Amino acid sequence: MHGFPSSSYMWRPALEALARAGFRAVAPDLAGFGDSPPRRPGTWESHIEALEEFRQEADVERAALVVHDWGGLIGLRWACDHPGAVSALVISSSGFFADGKWHGLARGLRTEGQGEQLLQSLTGEGFAEVMRQTSPGMDEAARDEYYKCLADGERQASVLELYRSGDFAKLEPYQGRLAELEVPTLVVWGESDDFAPLAGAQRLAGEIPGAELAVIEGGGHFIYDERADAAAARVAAFLADRA
Repeated sequence: MHGFPSSSYMWRPALEALARAGFRAVAPDLAGFGDSPPRRPGTWESHIEALEEFRQEADVERAALVVHDWGGLIGLRWACDHPGAVSALVISSSGFFADGKWHGLARGLRTEGQGEQLLQSLTGEGFAEVMRQTSPGMDEAARDEYYKCLADGERQASVLELYRSGDFAKLEPYQGRLAELEVPTLVVWGESDDFAPLAGAQRLAGEIPGAELAVIEGGGHFIYDERADAAAARVAAFLADRA
């Protein structure tokens, strides 16, 4: 499960590595991202419902869940609600804390008026420049793919609905639930993640008994783009060892 502003395109190296290790791996585009049409309202809860619908349509009975960024907030709530469907967790650049705090860009998107102005003013080239500065290791093709979630007003509105539904207090009933899943867990993080600092990775690993923490050198927030081979190999090796 990818996050914002990514798409399933991000997972290409991971899908290839998992296939070589003998796994069936599937990666959807969240509604309104990549090649998926928006699903209104584009709330956190709507994305969780869509994930369960996708799982059933894809005929996935039980799976290792690999998540990044917003894909973690969506996927981990889904996992807690469907514990029998989860065999392992791989968590990257996300959080699952009721006392979480949004970074500056997210706060802007959550603010009425400011979020609309920000997205409406962001052209494709402007987006590409922001991503060049944020993630120098991300290639041009990825930047083009990721802009799709902002390419028209309907998709922009869906993104704003997602962020504005993202009240961390909603996670209060889920505290301790990841540990209760009792599944193998890998927390894999870029060492220089500016959006989800490494302290969050350490906290997640500490709250889930037996969780492993892997820090990817030279990686920032978008480790599956910036350090694709290293991140993909780490995920595949972890799951292969527990298959």
